[in-house]
Amino acid sequence: MTTKEVLAEAKAVKHRLALLKTEEKNRALLAMAAALEAETDVILAANRADLDAVGSSMNDVMKDRLRLSKERVCAMAQGIREVAALPDPVGKVISRVTRPNGLILEKVRVPMGVVAIIYESRPNVTSDAAALALKSGNVCVLRGGKEAFRSSCAILAAMRRGLASVGMPETLINMVPDTTRAGATELMTATDTVDLLIPRGGAGLISACVEQAKVPCIRTGTGICHVYVDAAADLEKALNIVENAKASRPSVCNAEEVCLVSRAVAERFLPMLRRRLTDDRFAAGKPPVELRCDAEAYGIIGGILATEADFDTEFLNYILAVKVVEDVSEAIRHIEQHSTHHSDAIITEDPQAAQLFTAAIDSAAVYVNASTRFTDGGEFGLGCEIGISTQKLHARGPMGLEELTAYKYVIHGNGQIR
Repeated sequence: MTTKEVLAEAKAVKHRLALLKTEEKNRALLAMAAALEAETDVILAANRADLDAVGSSMNDVMKDRLRLSKERVCAMAQGIREVAALPDPVGKVISRVTRPNGLILEKVRVPMGVVAIIYESRPNVTSDAAALALKSGNVCVLRGGKEAFRSSCAILAAMRRGLASVGMPETLINMVPDTTRAGATELMTATDTVDLLIPRGGAGLISACVEQAKVPCIRTGTGICHVYVDAAADLEKALNIVENAKASRPSVCNAEEVCLVSRAVAERFLPMLRRRLTDDRFAAGKPPVELRCDAEAYGIIGGILATEADFDTEFLNYILAVKVVEDVSEAIRHIEQHSTHHSDAIITEDPQAAQLFTAAIDSAAVYVNASTRFTDGGEFGLGCEIGISTQKLHARGPMGLEELTAYKYVIHGNGQIR
């Protein structure tokens, strides 16, 4: 089947999905979750074939994004169930106003229609996107990356069997067979079919979609996330947060890439940081973090002397750029110069420093004394997410059900004319 044919099938059922009752959508979601668990062995076999195919061409950290396990498949199913348990945004009256002439204006949430998602080597996006799209009344058209294509197809097939088991059209969730750039471009330019395009992946994919798309497109994802350790920081708390933000899962967009340290605590904190992230992790059999330090930090703890490019790089690996700054004001200036407007954090016990940081940093998520790793749909109570928007129009931060809706005005009258 061609991409054009997939899009035609999606368009043909979008009005049916938009009119489904909440109970019907929830029944379909629960069936999809059950089917995923029932097909776990098939999905894992497909995933092993994907991993074998990439071989040594992908590093271990990126393979972790691709790799599925029984536990991860169960987590995907649980994510679908959590979406089913969330309130349905479709039909929600956002506001109601009665005009002096008696007209009643209601602002009502409605589905987008056909939502296309282009993503790379994370097969769990297949189930997350399908669940959120269906609950919000949207037909989804998925275009997964070639590295995870077998896994994504197996996940899709299982969910479609779930839909069929409750009498729903399988074409409520779709995947295009073309994983080439041409296939992506076809989605970007399908102005007669696609109502919203969401790219999930690296900077190259996102830039290509934003620059080339003729359909409405959300800028998502790229995360050069900063943690600033303030002069008034609790240093043990800072160590725990920095290690979690960097090393708990470095291949994701909410992982820390840059650590900024106040000059007032640099002599004390940086040796502690080196011990925690390199020596202690190596001794414990964990991957040590490579520290790329600016000249001042290098003078204190050595490591690798950073280049300017290191402060503009999303490493997605066990690498951390480290820089000494004078104070919170210089930290803010650095972040604004190098930010991708994703997630940034300050570690401080000074309420004034925290207030200045949260007011000045122009990112989708700004943290005080917490890890950037919480920028996630599940952690935000959205069930899962279809992407993390780093733009300001329509949606910002983790995108859940409401972010997949638009609105229309419904006007009730009693014979009024103008």
